[in-house]
Amino acid sequence: MPSELETLRSKLAAAEAKLAKKATITMKVSEKGALSLYGLNAKWPVTLYKEQWHTVIRMAPAIVDFLAANDHLLKAKE
Repeated sequence: MPSELETLRSKLAAAEAKLAKKATITMKVSEKGALSLYGLNAKWPVTLYKEQWHTVIRMAPAIVDFLAANDHLLKAKE
């Protein structure tokens, strides 16, 4: 029984570490002067120029409304 408990504890710790790493989003200025967000997509960063980020930020309320209105059509990544 104690070895099973230790195995479960180590699996839980590994899962928590994976979630913590997955939830980390970092930012970097690209060589071309754009802002790149790392951590949203496993393979590639999301990179936009300053004006594009400002546009997305201004659209945030409309994006939230769109997500709510289309929730039944949208898939969530597990």
